[in-house]
Amino acid sequence: MKKLLIMTVILLVQVSSFAKAPEKPNMIFILMDDMGYGDLGCFGSEKNRTPVMDKMAEEGTRFTSFYTHPVCGPSRTAIMTGTYTMRVAEAKNKKGHHPAVHSQEVMIPRVLKPAGYVSACIGKWDLNGNNRRGFTKGLTPDIFGFDYYYGRPGGCKGELFENGKKIQQIPLAELTQRYTDHALQFIEENKDKPFFLYLAHAMPHEPLDATAQFKGKSANGIYGDVIEELDWNIGRVFDKVKELGLDEKTIVIIASDNGPWPLWTGPEESGEAGPLRGYKCETWEGGVRTPFIARAPGTVPTGKVVDGMIRELDMLPTFAAFAGAQVPTDRTIDGKNLKPLMTGEVSETPVKERYFYYDTHLQAVRSGKWKLILQRSKDAPWLQDKGLAKNYRGRDLDAIPSPQLYDLEEDIGETTDVAEQHPEVVDRLLKVAQKARADIGDYNQIGNNARFFDEGPKRPDMNQTQNMPSKGKRKRTRKKDEQ
Repeated sequence: MKKLLIMTVILLVQVSSFAKAPEKPNMIFILMDDMGYGDLGCFGSEKNRTPVMDKMAEEGTRFTSFYTHPVCGPSRTAIMTGTYTMRVAEAKNKKGHHPAVHSQEVMIPRVLKPAGYVSACIGKWDLNGNNRRGFTKGLTPDIFGFDYYYGRPGGCKGELFENGKKIQQIPLAELTQRYTDHALQFIEENKDKPFFLYLAHAMPHEPLDATAQFKGKSANGIYGDVIEELDWNIGRVFDKVKELGLDEKTIVIIASDNGPWPLWTGPEESGEAGPLRGYKCETWEGGVRTPFIARAPGTVPTGKVVDGMIRELDMLPTFAAFAGAQVPTDRTIDGKNLKPLMTGEVSETPVKERYFYYDTHLQAVRSGKWKLILQRSKDAPWLQDKGLAKNYRGRDLDAIPSPQLYDLEEDIGETTDVAEQHPEVVDRLLKVAQKARADIGDYNQIGNNARFFDEGPKRPDMNQTQNMPSKGKRKRTRKKDEQ
């Protein structure tokens, strides 16, 4: 009898050791733009004050191996579709540096709607080919299931829209505050029903600015001002959720779409990648690994750190799992359901392998602790501008004469190539890369399972320059406004 009692207690402890998510929780996904791995206090920053996000990490779980694409638009495409952007269908069967996602692609709000969710996208859209003057016809957020939209089609600049209607422009300095205002309004108006809020801030992507409350107040110049204003406004979201009594049935996640951009903006207007090598527009860790924190009282364990590999394309199946919704079954979804990992039900990530593309070029693969940088030439036939804008898309043009292997558990900064010591790992990961090329594609290869919904040839732009000058460099003022 005593033995049975002990076994029962052990079983109860095991069952209660992971959290149980509420049925149909509210879900808030807050995405920063170009925020680096080392820009938050809880990720090692000694320059930026981020008390709200630091407290969020204490009250939730911090994921230290969250990956994205190395550029804004592709990362946002992967978030919304649960799929590598290289696989996603685009208008006219092309592949662009900034995706123009085809209207037949299925995004998160359309998945959640049958489960009774109302959805809003507030902030930067960037899924319509970076058209800043307006939305490309048929590629507006409502087409993909969002019930409400407020923001800009591209980045910090461009026209401002509300539900497809162009509205009065606002000063750049007020953008973070205004996006948050509309987010709070959406939460208030939908407090009695399950909701999904995608709050996609334009900051800290340049050009940078902050309100008078924050400008000149940080120890890290204008970049620090912007980060601290973002942090404060995220605090406003938490305050609203608590005020409405929604705290214990709301999951809040913060992340960044790619790494920082110091070689473009200058270090004084850019974030930092911390211990990581490389930056935005590169597939080194600093370009594709960013902060990720999840908080949900009673659902996500507190004060926990998870180093298991996850990616932005895991968001769609994860949100679907929390909502009790079904992921599409008529197409390949690359993302994995992270709900058991987030709630602490399991300790190991379901993600075993991940591929890293820049534009249409497969440049690296990761499996477990190993990351293989694939061989490439100094010229860049995969870049739409052929590498002419060398401090922009084609900045990292150094040749990789042979595959390089890094042990990320021992060498997070990718400083020591250990390919010669582990030839068997190199061979295995080269086969993984070849599998990716056959399945998804490469700059010179159409993947067997890449999606195309329009009539006509597949990838007519393959190996061709498009939307970029044929020679010379564009002026810096125009290039800076491109992403």
